[in-house]
Amino acid sequence: MSERLTSSMLYLDNVHVAFDGFKAINGLSMMLEPGEMRAIIGPNGAGKTTLIAQLSGDLAPDAGHVVFNGKDITTVPTHRRSHFGLARSFQITSVFMGLSVIDNVALAVQAHDGHSFRFWQPATTQARLRKPALEVLEKVGLAHRAGTIASAMSHGERRQLEIAMALATNPSFLLLDEPMAGMGVEESAAMVSILQNLKGDKTILLVEHDMDAVFALADRISVLVYGRIIATGKPEDIRKNADVRSAYLGEA
Repeated sequence: MSERLTSSMLYLDNVHVAFDGFKAINGLSMMLEPGEMRAIIGPNGAGKTTLIAQLSGDLAPDAGHVVFNGKDITTVPTHRRSHFGLARSFQITSVFMGLSVIDNVALAVQAHDGHSFRFWQPATTQARLRKPALEVLEKVGLAHRAGTIASAMSHGERRQLEIAMALATNPSFLLLDEPMAGMGVEESAAMVSILQNLKGDKTILLVEHDMDAVFALADRISVLVYGRIIATGKPEDIRKNADVRSAYLGEA
């Protein structure tokens, strides 16, 4: 394996996935550098969901390799990938609606420490969990909502909480699947601000349909169509790419 590949944060090498003969991922290769925020865009059916399943460990490829931080994790299960530093925003744990915001994050801290969710020992009573939980909540703008029950939060705030729970596991890599989905303009703007503050500190792969957010956030954009990446480049280059406009962005 070359030095460049071992120094990259994520490398997908000629990955193939087929379902009953349909090629959902068709020879996909991609490399992310440490600290990069890469956006993946593409039409419905392009293979984005399958790609996420590959990276999170939910689905093994038929062929090819997934290398994370110099380690081949192609066959590594989901729970072990989190210990390597990979976090998926909504997969670490779903939001517990009956618990407070800080309880949700403290439980994520507790889980990362190697303990199960011990509901009979309220996480917020333990200083070693409460302090890092509050620090994470400050990063996502929810410190003032620490005592709020999750069920009383807006949709956008819950998505912020999911980001906080992912950050509580101290990942080096964040896999974010449509974090702006279902949000209004103000909520989307708040999420963009949160992710901008994470740029450079975390390597981030962002799968998102909100093109305003994508072009505001991404260092580079890869366009996925029929299981293949047809273009990768800086946002301004992707805007100008005739193949991308034809396949996804439209002439406008």
